[in-house]
Amino acid sequence: MTSISSSASRSFGARHTLVLVIYTAAIFTSALLLFSVQPLFTKMVLPRLGGSPAVWSVAMVFFQSLLLGGYAYAHYLMTIKNRIVPVVIHLVLLVVAMLTLPLSIASGWGEPPASGYAFWLLGLFAVSIGLPFFALAANNPMLQAWFVRTGHPDGPDPYFLYASSNIGSFLALLSYPVLLEPMFTLHTQNLIWTCGYGLLIVLIAACGFLLVRSPDMKMDAAGTADNDAPAPSWAIRLRWIFLAAVPSGLLIAVTAHISTDVAAAPLLWVLPLSLYLLTWVLVFQSRPLLPHKWMLMLQPVAIAGVMVLLAVGGEQNLLLTLGGHQLCFFIIAMACHGELARTRPAARYLTGFYVALSFGGMLGGLFAGLIAPYTFSWIAEYPILLALAALCRPPEASSLRGSSILWLVAIAAALILIWFAYQQGTTTEYLETNRVWVVAAVAVMAVLLAWPMKVDRWKLAALVALGLILIRVYPADEGRVETVRSFFGVHKIVVTPHGQYHVLMHGTTIHGAEKFQEDDGTPVKGRPEPISYYHKDGGIGRAIDAIRERKGGPIRVAVIGLGAGTLACQSAPGEQWTFFEIDQTMVDTAKNPKYFTYINSCEPDMKPVIGDARLTFAKEKDGTYDLIIVDAYSSDAIPIHLATEEAMAIYKSKLAPHGAVLMHVSNRHLELASVVVGIAEENDLKSWVYNEDSGRDSEYIFTTEVVVSARDEADVGKLASDDKWALTEATEGQRVWTDDYSNVLGAVWRRLKNGDE
Repeated sequence: MTSISSSASRSFGARHTLVLVIYTAAIFTSALLLFSVQPLFTKMVLPRLGGSPAVWSVAMVFFQSLLLGGYAYAHYLMTIKNRIVPVVIHLVLLVVAMLTLPLSIASGWGEPPASGYAFWLLGLFAVSIGLPFFALAANNPMLQAWFVRTGHPDGPDPYFLYASSNIGSFLALLSYPVLLEPMFTLHTQNLIWTCGYGLLIVLIAACGFLLVRSPDMKMDAAGTADNDAPAPSWAIRLRWIFLAAVPSGLLIAVTAHISTDVAAAPLLWVLPLSLYLLTWVLVFQSRPLLPHKWMLMLQPVAIAGVMVLLAVGGEQNLLLTLGGHQLCFFIIAMACHGELARTRPAARYLTGFYVALSFGGMLGGLFAGLIAPYTFSWIAEYPILLALAALCRPPEASSLRGSSILWLVAIAAALILIWFAYQQGTTTEYLETNRVWVVAAVAVMAVLLAWPMKVDRWKLAALVALGLILIRVYPADEGRVETVRSFFGVHKIVVTPHGQYHVLMHGTTIHGAEKFQEDDGTPVKGRPEPISYYHKDGGIGRAIDAIRERKGGPIRVAVIGLGAGTLACQSAPGEQWTFFEIDQTMVDTAKNPKYFTYINSCEPDMKPVIGDARLTFAKEKDGTYDLIIVDAYSSDAIPIHLATEEAMAIYKSKLAPHGAVLMHVSNRHLELASVVVGIAEENDLKSWVYNEDSGRDSEYIFTTEVVVSARDEADVGKLASDDKWALTEATEGQRVWTDDYSNVLGAVWRRLKNGDE
C-alpha cells in the first residue's frame, strides 16, 4: 500500500513538474514573440514616415490597445465552463493568424496621406499585423488561467508566471538592438520570428492537452482562501487602471523626450520599454529583489531628479540624458507597479485584473501618444504625468504632519521667483544668470522636504506641478522660446537675448539660425547670410561653390530637408532649387518672417515637395540634378532609410551626367561618414569627406562634417585637390547599410571610439 502511494506521489510530482515547465516555456516564448515583433515591424514601417520617433509612440498606442483586446478576449473565453472549447477556439485563432505570416506591410498602404499620419499608421498596423498580435496578446492571462485549472499546487497564486512573461519581453527587447539588428537582415529576422510563432502553437497545444487531461475541478476551485475572497470593488478597479495608466503614459513621454536627441531607431526606443517590463518582472517576484517600501521612499527623489534634468538639460551628455531620465522613470514605475502587485486579487479574478491593467495602459498610451501631440506645443505630458505619479502613492504613505507649513513656504518661494522674473535690478540679474539652478534647487527642495515630512499625496502632486511651472517660467534656453509641435517632433524657435539671432532647434540640436541684428544692435539689411552649418566657408558652402564652378554656370539642385530654409540663400540667379520636406509645420515655420527670412528673401516662390523623400524624390525625372543635398535630420537622427545602398542608388539615378551627392552627417552620437562612403562605393561612386572645426560657435557658425560622392574626380571640381577634403574608401569589414540591414549600435560605438582617440 505504501509502495502504491509512493508511486502515485511520484507520478503526481512528475506531472506537476511537466505542467510547470510547459506552461512557463509557452508563456516565456509568447512574450518573446510579442515584444520582438514591436521593434521588428516598427523598423519595417519607419521608412514610410521619415524615421520619425513618433512612429514608435503611435506603435505603442496600437500595441497597448490590441493588448487590451487580447486580454478581454481571454477574459471572455475563461467564462466558458467547458475546458475543451477555449482551447480549440484559441488554437484555431493561432493557426489562422499563422497563415498571414511572414510579417509584411499590407498592400495598398504604400504612401502615407498628406495629414493624419497617426491614424493612417494605426490602420497600417491593424491590417498588417493585427491578427497575429491579437492572438499573442491573449496568451499571458489565458495560459495563467489554464494553469490555475490544471490543479497545480502553485495555482492559487499564479502571478509568478507574469514575471516569467515579462522576463521574456525584457530579453526580446534588449536582444533586438544588441543581437538581432547587428547580425541579421530584416528578412532573416522575419523568418526567425515566423518559426518561433510555429513553435509557440505547439507549446500552447501541449498546454491545452495538459489542461484537458487534468483532474476535473470547479472553475473557482483554486483554494479555500480564493473561494472566500470578495470580488474587487469598482474603486479598487479604478485605482488599478490609474496605477497602470501613469507609468504607461510616462513610458511614451520619456521615450519622446530622449529619442529626439539621438536616433530614430529601435536602439534607443527599446531602452525605456525594457525598463518598463523589468519593473513588472521585479514587482511580481515571490520575494521582490527591490522591496516596495524602498521604491516608495525613493519615488519623491526620482520625481525631483526628473525636475532637475528638465531644468538644467543635459543634452551634451549622452549618459546623463539617457541614464538620468530612465533611472528616475524606473523608480517611479516600480512604485506604481509595486502598488498593483500589492493590491492584486485572488487567482479567480486574475483575468479581470489583467483587463484593468491593459485598459489603464491603453489610456496612458492614448494620452501621451495621440492626444498630447495634438494638444500641446511642447512635451507637456511628461511633467503632467510626473505630477500624477505622486498620486500613485498609497494613502498610508502620507500624513498631514508638517504639510501646511511646507505648502505655504513653497507657494511663497514660487511667487517671489515669478515676481522677480518681471523685475529689473541686481537680484534679478543674478536670478537670470543662475535661473536654472535656482529654480531647480527650489523645486527639488520642496519635493524632497515633502518626503520626511510625509506630505499628503495630493499636496505632493501639487508641489511637483508648481515646481514644473517654475521650470517652464524659467526655461534653460537663453532668450525667448516659442515651440511648434507636429507628428514629427517639437521644434523650438529660440530668440537670443536682445534678439540678435533666431535659432531653430529640434529636440536639443540646432538646425538653423539667422542673424537679425548686427553686433551694434542695428538690424541686418539686405540678403541674409547663411550661417550655422551652411556658411559659405563650411563644407556645404564649399561644395556648392565647387559644383557651380565646375559646371561654369547655373546649377540644378535638390535639397532633402528644409530646416530654417537657410540653403535657399545659397542659390544664385538663374538656378533651380527644389526642396523636399516631410513636415508641413517646418515649411510654415521657415516661411514665417517672424521667425526666419531666408525663403522670403531668396526664394519667395518656393513650393517644397511635401512627403517622405524616399517616396517623393523617387518620382523625379532621372538625370536631372547637378547636386543633391541630403540634410533630412530629426534632431540628431538621420532617418536610416535615407542612408542605405538603395537610397544612394535613387540619388545616383537622379544625377546629371557629372552631378554629385552631398550628405550632411554632422552628429554628436552617431558616426555616419563611413556609412555614406560604404553605400556610395556599392553604387560605384567615389567619396570625399570634409570635417573641420569652424571655431566660430559664438557666431552660430558650426563645425560641419559632410561627404560628397560622385562618379569621377572631375565631377567634384576643385574639391578633389583640396587638402580639406579627404578621398575615402569604405572601411574594410564594415557591413554596408541596406533597406534590409542597418547597425545603429555600431555607429554609436564608432562615435564613442573616435571621441576617445
